[in-house]
Amino acid sequence: MSDTYRLFIAIELPPAPSTLRPALQSTLKALQQAVPANTVKWVQPDKMHLTLKFLGDVPTGQISAIESGLQAAITGHSPFMIEVANLGCFPNFSRPNVLWIGLNSPNNHLRRLRDSIEQQIAPLGYPTEDREFRPHLTLGRVKRDLAKPIIGKIGQAAQGISVGKLGDWPCESVRLMRSELRPEGPVYTCIAEKRLNS
Repeated sequence: MSDTYRLFIAIELPPAPSTLRPALQSTLKALQQAVPANTVKWVQPDKMHLTLKFLGDVPTGQISAIESGLQAAITGHSPFMIEVANLGCFPNFSRPNVLWIGLNSPNNHLRRLRDSIEQQIAPLGYPTEDREFRPHLTLGRVKRDLAKPIIGKIGQAAQGISVGKLGDWPCESVRLMRSELRPEGPVYTCIAEKRLNS
């Protein structure tokens, strides 16, 4: 049995009967038809989530401390809505590596929640990333070693698809998730769920 777990902290998509997953599936289908074939590794909606903090390989003995830190981080945060809208690419449409849907929240609540988590978890040995926090759902990752003209075509195709608001997503809890990398794709398991204060 492994003495480390590959962990991350995330907000998961709402379960059915939410219309969000079907809307994401439709957007994925439009993208898949628009970009050159076999150039992007797609993420299916049942695997999508908003990662607030990636922890990496965590000793199992430290999980309880992370759970306690997560509980402290969410104290004082009430449930809120997340708007799912607009298609984008990292780093940009000219040379896309990642295709994504943007996420927004009123009163910057998402950023404040993420900052609270950083304040509690970083001292446990998981430093804050230097990259700016850009909340999103990953739709697909562009395959490596593609020719520049192909990469350009992917960006042009994505830019040509109009994606407005896909829906609202109620954020009511934050989860500590385990990721197991397998040949058929990652398998995610919830280790702990911390509900936001009502």
